[in-house]
Amino acid sequence: MTLSPSKPDLSAPVWALIPCAGTGSRAGSEGPKQYQSVAGQPMVRHTLAAFAAVRGLAGVLVVVSEGDAFFDDDDAIALIASCGGNTRALSVLNGLNALLGHGAAPQDWVMVHDAARCLITPAQIQSLMAACLPDPVGGLLALKLPDTLKRESGGRVAQTVDRSDKWLAQTPQMFRIGELQAALLVAGDAVTDEASALELVGRQPLLVEGSAQNFKVTYPQDFALAQAVLQSRRVS
Repeated sequence: MTLSPSKPDLSAPVWALIPCAGTGSRAGSEGPKQYQSVAGQPMVRHTLAAFAAVRGLAGVLVVVSEGDAFFDDDDAIALIASCGGNTRALSVLNGLNALLGHGAAPQDWVMVHDAARCLITPAQIQSLMAACLPDPVGGLLALKLPDTLKRESGGRVAQTVDRSDKWLAQTPQMFRIGELQAALLVAGDAVTDEASALELVGRQPLLVEGSAQNFKVTYPQDFALAQAVLQSRRVS
């Protein structure tokens, strides 16, 4: 299935969707990692603060698991939808449905961002928006692979892989709500990011240069690095 190209519309609303239903098993923390304290406040609060500082967003929706009581019902920084799924793809798909229920339109844009990428900056978000708004497909923040890449066999190097055309996918990833929704329905819940779903239906998302600091806090040692970066920003 190949979806028809969208015509550029620089006036289309842009929403943000933050999947926040993960369990944080790889982080080795008690409870979901996105709620662990980093530089004095829960990680997800840093993430939401970056989006709150971006002018012109139509709204921010956070997808949490059913029964998650972290956010208050009157949390002013975002809409909260208790429709998190067992996979990221399902949480995003449910979140898109929730956005449509809150007044978004299928032709509106949505930026999907990992709650655990708490070092994202307003400038990086705006850079993605500026690049994607005139684009017929949309795109994602990504970083050119900086290190030599090896293919492994039996614990030993089998081959050095050409890295010249390799990128590390980041978030936000920005696409039309309706097109992303349709792509996720085709791709199923095995895809690990939104760009993969668009690729499976024949689209070629735009690569927009991101930052090495926009990493996903995943393992225990990542918390210390994220804290150091956030603290350094307060000083500078």
